[in-house]
Amino acid sequence: MNKKVLAIYYTQSGQMGEIIDTFTAPLIAAGATVEKAQIRLVNNYDFPWTGTRFFSVMPSCVLGIPEPIHPLNLKDTKYDLVILGYQPWFLSPSIPSNSLLQSDEFKAIIKGTPVITISAGRNMWINSYVRVRNMIKDAGAKLVGNVALLDKHPNPISFVTIFYWMLTGKKERYLNIFPKPGVSEQDIAGTEVYGETVAKHLENNELDTLQDDLIAQKAVEINYKLMFIEARAKPIFAVWAKIIAGRKNRTPWLSAFKYYLFVALFLGAPVLLTLDAIFLKPFSGKRIKRNKLKYLQVIN
Repeated sequence: MNKKVLAIYYTQSGQMGEIIDTFTAPLIAAGATVEKAQIRLVNNYDFPWTGTRFFSVMPSCVLGIPEPIHPLNLKDTKYDLVILGYQPWFLSPSIPSNSLLQSDEFKAIIKGTPVITISAGRNMWINSYVRVRNMIKDAGAKLVGNVALLDKHPNPISFVTIFYWMLTGKKERYLNIFPKPGVSEQDIAGTEVYGETVAKHLENNELDTLQDDLIAQKAVEINYKLMFIEARAKPIFAVWAKIIAGRKNRTPWLSAFKYYLFVALFLGAPVLLTLDAIFLKPFSGKRIKRNKLKYLQVIN
């Protein structure tokens, strides 16, 4: 297969690098030339994070404010396929990914080019995906596939384990009781199957039907409860971001947002889900199915 593929991504912990390596291995085996590149910010984020530093990026992340990135220094200016690996932060595309998608250099590269997105996050990916999908479309590129990798443990458990990982840099079992944080090793290994599907479609010039096969392989699935929570959290996060961004002294406001987040997750969300299960969900089957389909697809 005489195809040129660019796999570009951001990683702090190395997890996305593992995913990209596994996902692209079948493409390389099929004969494609795969160039891998990392997004590098001029002012990068340290890993592990501190709690204060992590919450400090929320306003810029939610409001889509880019940061300067280093030149990509790629081998080519055009590719047959571009694979973008990114992380959702605060229900939004991470600042590095958002900055890349707003850069003129990258927009010129993907214009008129098929793009596949791979996200790796805790569990809520829909809002960030919709924004990435729109930015790809605005750049004149064509989104042909999406893979959403998640931490599949219950919401409160993954919240605890992801913070342990972010604040220590250790992807291990917290207290030897909690599961390992992040995307599981099994799910990372499973991306090779999705890569094989991409290789087949790319070789046969059938990328228009790629997403249907990825959906059939469960490369992207939608959890109704998480979709419900994310839909209600999105406008609230936007309000918090605008309020905090307009303050000279952001520290007390960021602290207030942090505690709001804890209360919303552990108290607010269970109450809302219970009320929904009683009063709304039983009468909303068609709407729920329509929304799920909208987020599974690669077209608006």
